[in-house]
Amino acid sequence: MLNTGLIKFLTQPFLGAALLTSVNIVVPPASLAQGQLVSQITQNFPTVQPGSAGTQPIFSTQQQASPGIQIDTNYTLGGGDLIRVNVFEVPEYTGEYQVPPGGSINLPLIGSVPVLGLTTEQAADEIANRYSRFLKRPLISVNLLSPRPINVLVAGEVTRPGAYTLNLQGGAGNNPGVQYPTVLSALTTAQGVTLAADVTQVQLRRKIGRSSEQVVNLNLKELIQTGRIDQDITLRDGDTIVVPTATTFNIAEARNLFAANFAASPTTPRTVAIIGEVNRPGSYLVGPGGGGAEGGGGIPTLMRALQLAGGITSQADVRNVKLRRPTRTGSAQNIDIDLWQLLQSGDIDQDIIVQDGDTIVIPTATEVNTAEATQLATTTLSPATIQVGVVGEVKRPGTVDVKPNSSLNQALLAAGGFNDSRARTTTVDLVRLNPNGSVTKREVKVDFSQGINEETNPILRNNDVVVVNRSGLARTGDSVGAVLNPLGGLLGVFRAIFGFF
Repeated sequence: MLNTGLIKFLTQPFLGAALLTSVNIVVPPASLAQGQLVSQITQNFPTVQPGSAGTQPIFSTQQQASPGIQIDTNYTLGGGDLIRVNVFEVPEYTGEYQVPPGGSINLPLIGSVPVLGLTTEQAADEIANRYSRFLKRPLISVNLLSPRPINVLVAGEVTRPGAYTLNLQGGAGNNPGVQYPTVLSALTTAQGVTLAADVTQVQLRRKIGRSSEQVVNLNLKELIQTGRIDQDITLRDGDTIVVPTATTFNIAEARNLFAANFAASPTTPRTVAIIGEVNRPGSYLVGPGGGGAEGGGGIPTLMRALQLAGGITSQADVRNVKLRRPTRTGSAQNIDIDLWQLLQSGDIDQDIIVQDGDTIVIPTATEVNTAEATQLATTTLSPATIQVGVVGEVKRPGTVDVKPNSSLNQALLAAGGFNDSRARTTTVDLVRLNPNGSVTKREVKVDFSQGINEETNPILRNNDVVVVNRSGLARTGDSVGAVLNPLGGLLGVFRAIFGFF
């Protein structure tokens, strides 16, 4: 790149024409990524007025900038760059130099020259200024032969925040086709944005020179919806990308974000805690097919997580499901979900996609609607069957499998009904293990003519035990038999010995 002294020299009559006919000025090709010449051209980044749809206004870290300010896309030199310094008419001073980490190159005659943070034009001016003490009107150009890998920092709502080294693609310097990594490639390297991210306010922070910084807000939602590639800026070494946490949550937009190529991988299993009115509360690994050995297609959603937890109980309040989602700021997003709306209107957005670390809370209903409970039992929210123990005086005592939200009467019939000659048919005992670990036992009056109700025909829960006791006559008979049993054995002995009785 020619410095300002050379430009002035070329404007002189005769001398400039003579020099142009004898010197081949090297200009890198114009095929760099998104039309950005590494050392010659500054790309103009589009800006919009505040409040318009699109990119937010660019602002300085020290003060709010006007809408006309553009992000600086000039390439600045740093450790690892390979450059060529041309000293015209003094070929012995011309050479190639690898910029060291400290950013100063050692040149003939003038020694150490700091070029860190300078563009190639600025570096040429700095070198010309130093050579002016020894050369009359020095003409200097600096060309970037091979740019260094780009080191960026990705912070905020990404799966793996941290520092990353991004390599350039294609050629470099004078070789055509060099492609600089973009914001999206950096987010992908950080394993994608989380579902707690606000992709409308992604910040790109770029150092300008040696002391200042510019910040631009990028709206990646527009990139998803309209394909505006101006939201995907090419990166420079030292850039910082910050993905903020969303202050509000839109369950419909979350699905669009999940499908984006810069979101976290949809196939990665995520650990989710499920508590409250489910049959098996606990922590589960939810994958796209439901986690565990289930496999299959689909996406990791709330419904899949509930299926892993054995489904909801008959006491679940599906209208007020809560999801707590941790964020990178240390706070939590609290998301309200109405699964009843999903079942009634087919609002698939209510089947929210889960994320690693989510906690799902299924509250207890203050009042159970028996009609709704019966309807819920036929959905995938509920397990296919629950197990109930029916013991005592029934025809087939043991564990029976019944459909969710089955009543006590249905469980008795599934066990074959009462053993008529021995069962107490007026009342049974219902034993229940509660979620807090306590055990309750209550007596229930049996009336097969009644529908579902809490007094005579309650809805059963998984692992309930129904105890059918003996009738009074059966207890008396069993007591007499116990008394007579020893005498009966003695009479048998006499019969065998003496041949009577």
